Amino acid sequence: MVGEISKTRQRLLPDRHPLAFAALLLVIASGCAGRPLAGDRSTYGGASRIIARQPPTSQGPVTMASHRVDDHQEDNQADAEGAAAIELAAEPVDADTGFAAGLEQLETLAQNMNPRLRRLGQEVAAAEARTSHIGKLPDPTLGANVFTSPIETAAGSQRANVSFMQMIPWLGRLDAQTRQAYFEAMATQQAYEAERLQVVADVRTHWYRLYVLQKQVETSRANQQLLQPLIDAANAAVLTKRATVADVRMGTLAVSQLEENILTYQQQIASTKAELNRIIGRDTDHPIGIPDSLESSLPDWSHGMLRQLAWEQQPNVMAAELRTQATSWGVEVARLQRRPNVAFNASWFAIDDNRPPSPLVDVGRDAWSLGAQVSLPLWRNKNDAQEDEAAWRHAASHASLDETRQRYDSLLRDLWEKAKTAKQTATLYQATLQPQALETLAIDQESYANGTVDFERLLQDVRSLLMIELGYHRAVGELAAALARIQQAVGTDLVVAPVTTSPRPTR
Repeated sequence: MVGEISKTRQRLLPDRHPLAFAALLLVIASGCAGRPLAGDRSTYGGASRIIARQPPTSQGPVTMASHRVDDHQEDNQADAEGAAAIELAAEPVDADTGFAAGLEQLETLAQNMNPRLRRLGQEVAAAEARTSHIGKLPDPTLGANVFTSPIETAAGSQRANVSFMQMIPWLGRLDAQTRQAYFEAMATQQAYEAERLQVVADVRTHWYRLYVLQKQVETSRANQQLLQPLIDAANAAVLTKRATVADVRMGTLAVSQLEENILTYQQQIASTKAELNRIIGRDTDHPIGIPDSLESSLPDWSHGMLRQLAWEQQPNVMAAELRTQATSWGVEVARLQRRPNVAFNASWFAIDDNRPPSPLVDVGRDAWSLGAQVSLPLWRNKNDAQEDEAAWRHAASHASLDETRQRYDSLLRDLWEKAKTAKQTATLYQATLQPQALETLAIDQESYANGTVDFERLLQDVRSLLMIELGYHRAVGELAAALARIQQAVGTDLVVAPVTTSPRPTR
């Protein structure tokens, strides 16, 4: 009976089927390593479903409260927003006006469809995913040896052994790496927010530019209509010898020049629409409506208030602060590189029962071994260099934070001065220059009818009126664009009071 059991054990050992034994180990290892892949997160929701999870509270350079959001609820919300954006983008447009969406709808479309935002949203998802694995233990190691010539021992022939090893890094270093990854992920999310503000501001400024260009077309056509009666009057004056054919030619030339300007404005409108569609993330030939009016006034803001808001809410400033915190944990990670890593291993040795019984050894009994290994961080120069690198990166992040704050301080000062100048210019055009130009034109028209003013003087009055009207609309557009850029620089939408100005004089 003992002999039969011994023969059965030998048939199961790898000297009979070494390839089958190795294949079995490969299958086991593949099964342990296999895992389902994460789902695709590159929907139109962008980073709306990405909520940066805070690191657990503990002692360290920074203490933060943990914050978690139901991922399933966020995914459903992001999918709903993406579906709504796609449905809005596919809505039919009016055949006459080509109007499909207002400014707010265009902003929503851009935030859901812009390719740069989608890319950054995926980078946020990647940074968040990194926080889930950076602090985990490394994968264990499973090994096997099959001896072609068994090792002969007193207890029997040793034909194979299987070993298992798990390396455990210094746990404090894993914790520091996790916290560094959390701050880097949150900085990436703030970079996404900064890009979102950039896209929204670009949509607004291009929308305002469409208004200015359309008003330039309308003003040029109105001036063409204004010139036509003057040309007719000059033709009549030619018959009575009070004007020359050259006057008629000058009037006709002025109309043609206005037509040339209209063609240029229409080309700029088409180019601006194409660029706006590109920012939104759709085909450049998609129709876009042009606003009929643009209400804008100078809010009761101040540079100091805007600067304080920017330092508190501007995503780029917040990202710089978060990178400073991340590099502080990087210094801690470098310091903990001096701590050793520990590895534990266990091995099993298969022993044949092919020896006669012995009172000294347990014949045929398989052997086990347990072991431990410790890394020795002996190379002090290397560790010193790692700490120096981390310290310099931390110092550079502080300098980057200071530079970011100064840049936005200067930018807000420039934008606020531009907004104030644009408002003053628009008020000057509306309240002073335009009424004076209309009055001068009316007086010179009457004088021309009496023969006391030449035709060239009338053309100069029309050109002056044209420049004033174009300047007014340009100033209104510059004011709206400056306010949009201010809100981008501040990092949040501020309340802008509706315009309450007196109506513009009519011709």
